[in-house]
Amino acid sequence: MKKTYFSILFCVAISSVFSQNVAMPPLTLEQCKEMALKNNASVQNADLSVKIAEQQKKEAFTKYFPSVSGTGMGFVANNPLVSMDFDLSATLQPMMDGITPLIGWLMQQGAPIDPAVLQGLQQSLAQPQKIEALKNGYVGGVMAMQPIFTGGQIVNGNRLAKAGVEVSGLQKQLSENEVLLATERYFWQIVSLKEKMQTIDNSAVMLNRIFSDVKVAVDAGLTTRNDLLRVELEQNRLESNRLKAKNGLQILKMALAQHIGLENDDFDVVAEQNQAQLFRNPLNEEDKSLLFGDLGGLQNRPEYRLLEKSVDVAKLQYKMEVGKNLPTVAVGAGYNFMRFDWDKPSGMKNDFGMLFATVSVPISDWWGGSHAIKRKKLEVLKAENTQREKSDLLRLQMQQTSNERNEAYQQILLAQKAIASAEENLKINRDNYNAGVATISDLLEAQNLSQQSRDKYTEAVSQYYVKVAEYKVVMGENN
Repeated sequence: MKKTYFSILFCVAISSVFSQNVAMPPLTLEQCKEMALKNNASVQNADLSVKIAEQQKKEAFTKYFPSVSGTGMGFVANNPLVSMDFDLSATLQPMMDGITPLIGWLMQQGAPIDPAVLQGLQQSLAQPQKIEALKNGYVGGVMAMQPIFTGGQIVNGNRLAKAGVEVSGLQKQLSENEVLLATERYFWQIVSLKEKMQTIDNSAVMLNRIFSDVKVAVDAGLTTRNDLLRVELEQNRLESNRLKAKNGLQILKMALAQHIGLENDDFDVVAEQNQAQLFRNPLNEEDKSLLFGDLGGLQNRPEYRLLEKSVDVAKLQYKMEVGKNLPTVAVGAGYNFMRFDWDKPSGMKNDFGMLFATVSVPISDWWGGSHAIKRKKLEVLKAENTQREKSDLLRLQMQQTSNERNEAYQQILLAQKAIASAEENLKINRDNYNAGVATISDLLEAQNLSQQSRDKYTEAVSQYYVKVAEYKVVMGENN
């Protein structure tokens, strides 16, 4: 038993160690995009909005069919709802007085008339009579009504519901584009910081080499300790930059993890091979072919199609308002039953069916309705003006984004030239320092400029990729 127990503990410990050491493979940009589209809350809410609009469309379709309703009611009262007293003695007594001699003559002739019955009849007529009804009962019925003419409200209502589904789909595309664009920004910012940390590592190696050379020179009495302190200060500055870059990288990973639906930031990202080469090699002809495209594709943008839909919706709402002020015609059929005083033989029972038609004509509503119709017509004009204005702004945005993308390309070329100049300057200052004709300050300044030029190049490349992504979005290439 002890051996079995320790064997189980050992297996559990080994499995936990392996599970901790197995890390998630680095995520590519496409993998990050797929996870964002699957897990981001904005995209999920947009998808729910589409489903809600689809249900509204199905709900509007049911208005084409008859509406069937049933009603029922039952009651039991402590006292009858109808109760009346009748005193018939004043009306019937003169008649009885007139026939009493006739009855007496008939009895003398031997007619079989019981005097007791005659006396009871006279007494009952002399007493008041009471009638009671509706102490209990129930009624029910079923009715079906089919609209024949509603001023186009049902047809236009279904068209509005269909437009709502299309609008929700376009808004979903906008949400997806925003999420994908944000994913690209996070991704390239992380890649940029990783490249900067690599630059810091390379600079640290160079500074360590300079530190060793200066220390040898100080030990040999060829220079002062002040030069060594300058190198140490530069190393401290480099470590400070490393710490800032590390903290910034952690924050960006946390932001990307939240954006794509990861539970923690224990992951890494990696650029595709053709993308990563741009961080270290000059642009080639294939990269340049991505830049200068013809300006177009306004009709492919979901923003433009939303503007078109807004005009369509305004026109349908105008037709709906007109329909509200037109006559409505409907036909129907019904079946009803009634039972009252079911516990009495004299209770009432009645079942019946019926066919009917209704015509409703708004009369006084036309006063306010005419103003509502004019208001909806003005809203159509407003939607058309908004479409023209926003379309011009969309074209301006497309031109601006195209310019920014081309500018990002030019910034890469300038950064490449800056790197070449900084590297040449560093080489000259290193040779001059070794020859004793330059100071350590000149050498450290040249090394600092070389690091800055590489950082600017890294920023230019990451910004270039972001601008290319923005260009594809505004040109409608992602839809």
